[in-house]
Amino acid sequence: MLTNDELMTLLEISQTINSTLDLEEILDHALRKAADVVEAEASSIWLVDDETGELYVASATGVREKEVRRLRLKPGKGIVGWVVKTGKPFVTSDARSEPVHARDIAEMLDYEGRQILCVPMFSKGKVVGAIEVINKSQDRPFTEKDAYHLSIFANLTGIAIENAKLYAMLQRENRELRSELGKNPTFGDIIYRSEKMAEVIEITKRVASVNSTVLIRGESGTGKELIARAIHQASPRRDGPFIPVNCGALPETLLESELFGHEKGAFTGAIARKLGRFELADGGTIFLDEIGDMPPALQVKLLRVLQDKQFERVGGTKTIKVDVRVIAATNQNLEKLMAEGKFREDLYYRLNVITIFIPPLRERPEDIPILAEHFLRKYCLETKKKIKGFAPETMDILMSYHWPGNVRELENAIEHAVVLAKGDIITPEDLPFNLRGVEPEIKLMSLEEAVREFKKRHITRVLHETGGNRTKAAEILKIQRTYLSRLIKELGIKA
Repeated sequence: MLTNDELMTLLEISQTINSTLDLEEILDHALRKAADVVEAEASSIWLVDDETGELYVASATGVREKEVRRLRLKPGKGIVGWVVKTGKPFVTSDARSEPVHARDIAEMLDYEGRQILCVPMFSKGKVVGAIEVINKSQDRPFTEKDAYHLSIFANLTGIAIENAKLYAMLQRENRELRSELGKNPTFGDIIYRSEKMAEVIEITKRVASVNSTVLIRGESGTGKELIARAIHQASPRRDGPFIPVNCGALPETLLESELFGHEKGAFTGAIARKLGRFELADGGTIFLDEIGDMPPALQVKLLRVLQDKQFERVGGTKTIKVDVRVIAATNQNLEKLMAEGKFREDLYYRLNVITIFIPPLRERPEDIPILAEHFLRKYCLETKKKIKGFAPETMDILMSYHWPGNVRELENAIEHAVVLAKGDIITPEDLPFNLRGVEPEIKLMSLEEAVREFKKRHITRVLHETGGNRTKAAEILKIQRTYLSRLIKELGIKA
């Protein structure tokens, strides 16, 4: 049992080493406290190298501190190696007589450890290292109580060290991600390299500063909500709410209540007043996705909001005024819906003040490599996997596939590959079956157009593999660098 003083000492140690996520600070605190706890002449913290399994000194104190810090041990070597291998503490009053004692290291250091106490450090049930203390003051032996105290302390330290290492890894990966993203243009959460997306972003930036209604058009999965969020974040309304609504996800009765709210008793189940999305978006932006699916009756009510910025809740008579910017999006042909009488012409013209068309992914292949790399890093972080990149043949498949689901489908494919990958490189076998086993859809085009498309995709892939180095790319393509530069310009490749 621990005395009150001993408990207070351990509590102080715990608070000290858990007060920071800086590994150097934790090691410094831990070593000083370790020596104090058992009155040792010297101490050292050993950690396991995750890649080699070897043991290295993370920190040390004592007369041979500098020399000890340079030590590395093979797995299982010496007293420290034995402790890490077995997960058991080791105590001796005569280290020289122990078979596991690493005499060669003692001779090299010209320092004799007579009494040695070494205990394992655990984190999440796994041995992550050990703390070793040498020579108790006044030449006394280490006791079982010393071992008990040091073991408690070692476990506290092990958890703190693992937390600090994880934090440092996340910080490093975030820096690498920011550095990588810095090489490519970004706007909001949108990553791109193609000229077509550069044109979209240019329009997006210009409309962000005004309050005009925006209609975003593009196929499903192209990133229409990302564009809407980017407009909001770059606008004077950025501190206000951004409220997304999928108009195609709810039946008409529920959608009306969702958009405009309802009063208590307005219908069966309306047991309390509910604010609608337009009220919640007051002072900010409302994003109406799949606007083409909105029922005709609600189109009339939406038209009034766009014209007068006012409406009534369902079952209510009080007119509510709101200050809200409307951004709508659709993957449908609104002109065709108008001709069929399914979409109001007056609403169409109210929405179609500024239109942004997002090109499908197949029309901007230059964006595929950087998006794939971005999603690879994202899901490596989530799954804690260390995957370096894509095999060349894998990137060939990604570049040649037609991506009917656009960026959303690409993200899903990369997540699938990361989860199933067995090695540190994404191979074709890691991709979803439809990418591996189905030939890409070929769009009918003239021979001249087909050759141009192939050149564009192939040069884009080579530039990605060379990190944008045009000299190396020209060598691989076996053409002059000046000719490559001309092709990049002619084909509209953003390199």
